[in-house]
Amino acid sequence: MLLAHAVTLVQARSCIAALSDRARNLEASSAFERALIQLDCIHDDDVPALDTTDLTEDRTALAELATTAIRQLHDYGVDSLRIELLLAALEDAHALDYESDDQPDIQVDSQVDDVVDEP
Repeated sequence: MLLAHAVTLVQARSCIAALSDRARNLEASSAFERALIQLDCIHDDDVPALDTTDLTEDRTALAELATTAIRQLHDYGVDSLRIELLLAALEDAHALDYESDDQPDIQVDSQVDDVVDEP
């Protein structure tokens, strides 16, 4: 693996891992983890370490960085179909992450208040 390929792979892996860590729900986090596993499988698990330091907190920016890095992997001989499948998995995970924006983060509070109000 060339150094430029390894740097691109580190960026893609790090952004996907950060997205998983910052996901708003378990389903989205798991979907990002599956995308990371899929990326690792493309490279036969011969992958460099993650570097999530100094990454932005903005999930949309992280998704864009990951997408750009994944697309660049084509320049290093990664099969186009595998790239498209990985991008689809990343898009699905991102959709799951933002799906929860319409719902309250914690639904238990209202149920607890109802129980406390009863005599």
